[in-house]
Amino acid sequence: MSGPDRPALPVVIVGGLHADARKAAVARLLADVPGSVVLHHDLATATAGTVVRTVRDATGIVSAGEAPLVNDCACCALREDLVPELARLADAGGTPLAVVELWDSVEPKAMAEVVTAGGFTVTGVITAVDPALVLPYLGNGDDLAEGGLAAAATDQRTVADTFARQLEYAPVLALADSPEADDEDRELLAQLHPTARRVPIGHGDPAGSPPAPSASPSPQAPPRPSASPRPSEPSPSSELARAALAGFDVEAAAAAQHPACALLPAEADAHGVTTLVWHSRRPFHPERLYAALEDLTCAAARSRGRFWLADKADTLLHWDAAGGALCVEGAGPWLASLPDAAWELVPPVRRAAAALDWHPEHGDRCQHLVFTSPGLDRDGLERLLESCLLTDAEYAAGRAAWERLPSAFDTLLEV
Repeated sequence: MSGPDRPALPVVIVGGLHADARKAAVARLLADVPGSVVLHHDLATATAGTVVRTVRDATGIVSAGEAPLVNDCACCALREDLVPELARLADAGGTPLAVVELWDSVEPKAMAEVVTAGGFTVTGVITAVDPALVLPYLGNGDDLAEGGLAAAATDQRTVADTFARQLEYAPVLALADSPEADDEDRELLAQLHPTARRVPIGHGDPAGSPPAPSASPSPQAPPRPSASPRPSEPSPSSELARAALAGFDVEAAAAAQHPACALLPAEADAHGVTTLVWHSRRPFHPERLYAALEDLTCAAARSRGRFWLADKADTLLHWDAAGGALCVEGAGPWLASLPDAAWELVPPVRRAAAALDWHPEHGDRCQHLVFTSPGLDRDGLERLLESCLLTDAEYAAGRAAWERLPSAFDTLLEV
């Protein structure tokens, strides 16, 4: 069977660099949804030219195999192999829930979109977290390749920015009950993703261990029979299982990450952790902001948002910083720069976000940056940000003068 004749197969995606917490979350789902199976691609074997795929249930390995690399890219092999494997599970029938356990550095956004494009329903996305490791991972600016965690030869991501995206995309966080976690750790997690549903999953392994690739059985491992017949419908018996089946909107999740309409954290200050939400209707002076980038990037464990440069009045710029490293990139035009006829081509959520923040002169152009960190120097950070804006005289000179300012960001933006 294929297409509309294929039996429904709910899919939940479980990911995260905190491997012990992730494995604990997957084990909980296997135990609480009888008959469920876990599909996992181990990218650690990519150096040998293949990706090892395993399917297991609560009793152990059901099947195992290998997928060849695609264009020398392990993550591409995962994308090519994942949907056909889900199709085989669906066609076999009797599986109430497919748990896609992502390898350490694989990000859930891309996989949720792959699964949905393949015709399957993603019912949940879960990132597993050890609260005691949130700050160490956000502060880890090492390249993934240095720890054997790169998903492709060209992978230039860092531990910090990968972990941040894994954390912020998922609407559900499965929390290991780490004895090392304190109130500051839990508050940092709450401020980074205040809208997340946080579900305790019990104890993980001791905190402080570095990220490590998951071990997978040999592809030749014999299959093990299921201990009991699989029911046709899931019967969730825990909060995590209910969260896994609660439903997930891929388009809404993508919109919530786009800098133009992102659901950014709100102002907060508790247990030594502060979130500063900084707004301004005045553009940045490109040279002064560029000179301050290092201090601004290192001021907080995590910062993100959108900003406006005086010399690039039509371009919405995305700010994304973690682990002492900053990514700045263009994210398309400000809506105020578009002709009226083009607005019909803009997603409704984007138009709604702009309308809520509309200025009679500048439209949706603004500075909206959010900084979250323990020990944040709020006053000093605000002073530094304000110093990067156009002065009164520069602002009064008007847009024609702004456009003649030195384009300090051209190299960074690869213009």
